[in-house]
Amino acid sequence: MARLLNVLLRFGMIALIIAGLIAVWEQVRGLESLSRFRRDKQTTQHIILKEVTALGRLELVKYTFNDIVEHEQVNMLLPNANAVLIVEGEATGCIDLTQVRADDIQTDADSITIRLPQPELCGWKVNHDRSRVYDTHFAFLDESQLVSDAYRQAERQIKQSALTSGILTQTRANANQMLRPLLERISGKKVSLQFD
Repeated sequence: MARLLNVLLRFGMIALIIAGLIAVWEQVRGLESLSRFRRDKQTTQHIILKEVTALGRLELVKYTFNDIVEHEQVNMLLPNANAVLIVEGEATGCIDLTQVRADDIQTDADSITIRLPQPELCGWKVNHDRSRVYDTHFAFLDESQLVSDAYRQAERQIKQSALTSGILTQTRANANQMLRPLLERISGKKVSLQFD
């Protein structure tokens, strides 16, 4: 029995030492002073054009967001891993002009009425060049997955924030402010924009 207790005690000490070494490595590995021991990276790429698509979306507004994202990954045996990111992202509101048909344009002697499709959120993304990982804790083996999941969560939040901030309403207002005067100047008639 004493021998079993002695083996378990040694195993526990070894486990603590390994956990301590991993924790120290997590703190030390990003230090700038160790950069001279790293190899330079070389990348070779071969890009092939796959497809060309005609676009008809008129981008009318772009929202830029700053956010601090705290993402936690629940673990069964180890402490919960978490990452803190400082994120900049953007969302763009647009109108798809490819949906406008000839019968959507009604002309009278002195006016034109154009029926446009509803504004839509045509893109949202995290700007990775202006975002960074602030800190991670207990991400011993899956740090890249933890950070990747945190960025995905940030991207979903950018989309939701853009919608709740009224990007579609602003897109509609910008269409009236930008398109209507332009079309009136070109046609010489009073232009009215309506949305489906």
